[in-house]
Amino acid sequence: MDSNLLKVFVAVAQKNSFSLGAKKLKVTQTNVSLRIKQLEKNLGFEVFHRIPKGVILTKEGEKLLPLAIEIVDKVKEAQNQIRNIKKQDSLVIASTYSNTKMRLIPLLQKLNQDHPDIRLELITNNTIAIKQMIVEYKVDIAFINNEPSHEDIVLLKRYENELLFVESKKNKTCNTILGHQDICAFFNGAKKYYEHLGIEDYPVLELANFEVILACVELGMGSTILPKSIVKKYGYISKVKSTVVSKDIVDIPTCLVCRKDNLPKISNYLKKISLDI
Repeated sequence: MDSNLLKVFVAVAQKNSFSLGAKKLKVTQTNVSLRIKQLEKNLGFEVFHRIPKGVILTKEGEKLLPLAIEIVDKVKEAQNQIRNIKKQDSLVIASTYSNTKMRLIPLLQKLNQDHPDIRLELITNNTIAIKQMIVEYKVDIAFINNEPSHEDIVLLKRYENELLFVESKKNKTCNTILGHQDICAFFNGAKKYYEHLGIEDYPVLELANFEVILACVELGMGSTILPKSIVKKYGYISKVKSTVVSKDIVDIPTCLVCRKDNLPKISNYLKKISLDI
């Protein structure tokens, strides 16, 4: 049965008038009359008695009305749900530890302002683990270090990082490389920089977080490579000796990525968003 015919029937029944029903539906009275005739033909019985002041329901029409209202409401609910499917109602965001302060927090602030209805879920991990989560559809978008090489992962936006080789300002720095994890992009960037300097034999020391790393650098326990934004955020710009690293030697951009067949509905927004730091 055509739900549009039932919609017309409900409107006329609620107004007891073809003309008022037509006004409610914003169609012509002729259109309403034709649709009611079509409904009665399909049903095999009349749903209205025509009277001088309008219409009243027949006994069959009285039985049909609650069923028709239920169907019309269900159709309306389904249409609303289908429309909402096209909207971004949730977003699972992953970020490397280094990008939590640099990019994730600014993104959350932007989303809260521009898309307050989106429900957010946050995950922090290393780049390798995050890329696997994207491939397995466990994450919608993610901040990782370096552009992805996986065929199923696409780049939404690339953010450049100014990298600093950080040493102690006051104490003689030993050749130890300080880093967060051995798989950390900046840890490996420091190793690459050491090779550029011609230093081949050096110990490495993994530490809990970037603030601890910077504190140890200040004490002369080793050196590291980190984005200027991280050094600045932890208040160490004036406490350590910093040398800008040429992108020709080490280049570690922050990349906002997603699975190529799982583009967020707000992907155009994400491609344009500015997260300058």
